[in-house]
Amino acid sequence: MRRVFVTNLALVLVLNLLVKPFYILGIDAQVQVRVGTEAYGSYAALLSLSFLLNILLDFGITNWNTRHIAQNSDRIRDQVGGILTVRALLVLLYAAVLFIVAVVIGYRGTQLSILAVLVLNQALVATILFFRSNIAGAQRFAQDSLLSVLDRVLLIAICGWLLWGRSVGAAFRIEWFVLAQTFAYAVTALVAFVLVVKRAGTPRPNWDMVFFRKVLRQSLPYALLVLLMTFYYRTDTVMIERLLPDGPRQAGIYAQGFRFFEAFNMLGFLLAGLLLPMFSRMLKVGTDVGPLTSLAARLVIAGTIAVAVLGCFYAKPIMDLRYHEHTEESSVAFAVMIWSFVAVCITYVYGTLLTASGDLRTLNWMAAGGMLLNIVLNLILIPRYHAFGAACAGLTTQALTALAQVVIASRKFGLGMAIGNLAGGVAYLLLIVLLGWVLRDQGMGLWIASTIMSLSALLLAAVCGLLPVNAIRNGSLRSLLP
Repeated sequence: MRRVFVTNLALVLVLNLLVKPFYILGIDAQVQVRVGTEAYGSYAALLSLSFLLNILLDFGITNWNTRHIAQNSDRIRDQVGGILTVRALLVLLYAAVLFIVAVVIGYRGTQLSILAVLVLNQALVATILFFRSNIAGAQRFAQDSLLSVLDRVLLIAICGWLLWGRSVGAAFRIEWFVLAQTFAYAVTALVAFVLVVKRAGTPRPNWDMVFFRKVLRQSLPYALLVLLMTFYYRTDTVMIERLLPDGPRQAGIYAQGFRFFEAFNMLGFLLAGLLLPMFSRMLKVGTDVGPLTSLAARLVIAGTIAVAVLGCFYAKPIMDLRYHEHTEESSVAFAVMIWSFVAVCITYVYGTLLTASGDLRTLNWMAAGGMLLNIVLNLILIPRYHAFGAACAGLTTQALTALAQVVIASRKFGLGMAIGNLAGGVAYLLLIVLLGWVLRDQGMGLWIASTIMSLSALLLAAVCGLLPVNAIRNGSLRSLLP
């Protein structure tokens, strides 16, 4: 299973590194430049609001289905039809609640029109993720990897023409960006549906009250977990936009840094999508999850720390790569925010293991604490420190919840860490931080520093025991056993 993990992780990373950074930093960022910081800030707040209530649209069904299909791959056809019917009702519930909340907190007119399209987009995204959960649960990881970038490829083509393919200086509206997403998601959903049909036959939508109650009852803990984690991951932008007098502007500034953070974080999200069906299958058959967890954790720590150090020491040059306004303010927030990437990716390993085991009660208590902590910190820090305060609140929350999940998973599965591995990890962190400080102090440019950091990170990770060099060289993963 570890060989499968490494192979498919490499495929996922290659595909997404080729596509998603260009979309986020090329297309999405250029949209903000063309429509303006305030207009994009309002859109970003609406998008975050649509994410906050997204759980009503999914209700934890996707995670539950991934785990269930990974353990019972012969049940795909039986479940798809019934779940599609359930999801249609959840779309109506989601839309109704979202519009009520939006009106209550003060959104009107054009903002509600944009929100209506975002509702459709979220419904399509949820449908794609559901179809992908069946494909990944059936261990068809290559197909799932291709689907993970298809919507972004389509968006690059559509928005690339809208931004640069027309006459120079032609106007661009944020509504066009939202509608382009609708088309891309619809095509991707159709392709995903065809792959599911090819695998399991044509599903037949049906209404079965017994099945409906069973799915909702079993997915409810997953729904609660996703809801709580979404709140402490997505409330920042909404709270900035609503709490501050110049909220749209500050939300746009925050979005500049968050966009780079999100570009990296997508890789962590894909890691979780790969690990969940693998952990679920391994736990079903009684395979020891320790070696795979150890491998994933080491790779995550090696990669994310290097990214965080470079992002922290070179925050301003990174912001200047893409923006010409407000980079001083957004770079300060980003220098803090990028460290959340380390914590979030650790969560993607240990939190995913706990999710696969079905231990959601403990996770939900942890997530509830994280949500409350994040909201309180945002209420205190945003009015005083604006985007920087939101970044500090996010880092504190993500770090504490990641630590909690490591402790919980280690106790539950007996995942001890050897003293040598712990010392190696600490040594790696200190050496990478020292390297980042030296590179900046010597006046190295961003691109030269990035090259040196990447090569040095590989070497230091190997020396410190985080990179399984021997296993890669001889094609065996035995050396990864704890």
